[in-house]
Amino acid sequence: MLDDVEYDDSEPPAIGLVADGVSWEDVHDHIKIAHNPLLVLPAGGAEYAGAYWTGTEMVVTQALGPDQEQALGEFRDYLRDRGEI
Repeated sequence: MLDDVEYDDSEPPAIGLVADGVSWEDVHDHIKIAHNPLLVLPAGGAEYAGAYWTGTEMVVTQALGPDQEQALGEFRDYLRDRGEI
């Protein structure tokens, strides 16, 4: 489990904000246990990605934008469009 995850709960769902450069393996381990969506800025990446647990696997959305606030909005829209919230 990741220890230093902050959450944006300004609107549903609450999305965890992962520190820059956290490995996908660590993200997978956390999300598999906690099941909450995470916003990730991959190491060396210019745009945020979203990760969520479907109940059986982790799904990663790419290219949510370089701005954290914009990426949060895009990720929430993505989750709503797919019926995940």
